[in-house]
Amino acid sequence: MSLLRWTTAVSLIALAPCQAQNAMSQTDTSSPPPAAAADVRSMDAIMHAIYDVISGPAGNRDWNRFYSLFVPGGRLIQTRRAAPDSTPRAVVMTPQDFAQRAGEYFAKNSFYEKEISHSVDTFGAITQRFSTYASLHAADDAKPFARGINSFQLFNDGKRWYVVTIYWDDEHPGNAIPARYLTGEATRSK
Repeated sequence: MSLLRWTTAVSLIALAPCQAQNAMSQTDTSSPPPAAAADVRSMDAIMHAIYDVISGPAGNRDWNRFYSLFVPGGRLIQTRRAAPDSTPRAVVMTPQDFAQRAGEYFAKNSFYEKEISHSVDTFGAITQRFSTYASLHAADDAKPFARGINSFQLFNDGKRWYVVTIYWDDEHPGNAIPARYLTGEATRSK
């Protein structure tokens, strides 16, 4: 390969992520609605709000409240498999995509999700919270129908908390939740 072709090929490869980022930012320029101060005043408050807004009996959810918890450009990323032993793939959604997909289910089905344990790492304005969850059909169910881990990336600008990303995987045969993520609260800050 000639030097010119090699340089052109490398430039195109290097440019591809920039073009993808530009396309994403051009299609997701809307600002979320203002958040209720009580929902974003602390890390625990925003975590409570995110679980609260998706939980409830069959019917509509307050999607504006949901959107208000995210930074502009925030994402939800589901790890999905065709079968429990198949290769996982990431399904990336905007909060609006998630609301459309989940909203159809929630309209017809009750769904409750709660945090049963978490661990936290913080550095400066960024926080990573592994939130072990239990999904229930009714708020008082004795046993969840599903469990997993939501990996929350959170941002604190000194005025409020934001969800940047929620990235999750479900527990299933061969993918049990490790004991360290079922034992309560562990917080590390630097």
